[in-house]
Amino acid sequence: MIPLINPITLFFASIVTSNILLTNFLGMCSFISISKDWKSSFGLGMAVTFVLTITTAVSWLVLKYLLVPLQLEYLSFIVFIIVIAAVVQILEMVIDRASPALYLSLGIFLPLITVNCAILGAILFMQIRNYGFLQSVSFGAGSGLGWWLAILLLAAIRERTEKSPVPAGLKGPGITIITIGFMAMAFIGFSGMIAVQ
Repeated sequence: MIPLINPITLFFASIVTSNILLTNFLGMCSFISISKDWKSSFGLGMAVTFVLTITTAVSWLVLKYLLVPLQLEYLSFIVFIIVIAAVVQILEMVIDRASPALYLSLGIFLPLITVNCAILGAILFMQIRNYGFLQSVSFGAGSGLGWWLAILLLAAIRERTEKSPVPAGLKGPGITIITIGFMAMAFIGFSGMIAVQ
């Protein structure tokens, strides 16, 4: 029996101590590619947070009220990916209407949220850990906000390092990977405060 974790505790733990990006390293592709610009990072982080929150809620409902009663759990990967794709498609249409500039700056990475492993990873963690509905929603929202926080921090640091004297061998990807490593160590340093399993 998995102990019941308070949804509020789970929310804050998934932002900091169990950050899906910096402790599980899920969603690194778009994280590294988009974090060159603060505005694009902000928009993508907002989109990932929205998609994670909605997809964990919808996936929990589909799992508990459709897949488990019909004994179709073996189809969960396919069903979860379909849920993610539908939510991302709706989000893409909304962003294209509301902010064409953000839509253009996100480019190919907006539709690629569908295959962002952080989204599917959060849903699978929800399933494996047997979270309830409120736990799933708070975990999804917290994971999205944690991803958003990490990409904003990296974007701010990268803007500073572009203007700083960096050794030639470390410019570009080198300093970015080192920065991500230091960020991960900083976030993992909080892991003794709250353990989420």
